[in-house]
Amino acid sequence: MKKSHRISGIILIALILTVATFAFAAANTLPTTTSAGDGSETISGYDITNIDYVLNTTDPSQISTVTFNITPTDADSVSIQLISGGAWFSCTNTAGSVSCPVTGGVAAQAADNFRVVAAD
Repeated sequence: MKKSHRISGIILIALILTVATFAFAAANTLPTTTSAGDGSETISGYDITNIDYVLNTTDPSQISTVTFNITPTDADSVSIQLISGGAWFSCTNTAGSVSCPVTGGVAAQAADNFRVVAAD
């Protein structure tokens, strides 16, 4: 008889735990509207024209500023690199007329790359 009560007690506890687990899981709620999506857009480049390397007046072997025009003119962020793997220089774009101060200067002889990265 004791064995029967023990088994009944174990079954009763297991049943209570099972019902409680399902009741908790059933209580989850989700928002009525959800969204997911995927999209793409063509990335077009910029046209760079009228590049001008301004040499330092004190030491003309150094590039002090680079100016150029950019089209479309809406680029908010523009940077240049003059030496492959070298430093990047931030630029200012005013209606498509871009000016890039080359902080610290770059030796004209060392400049082996003109790379422009721009984004709107």
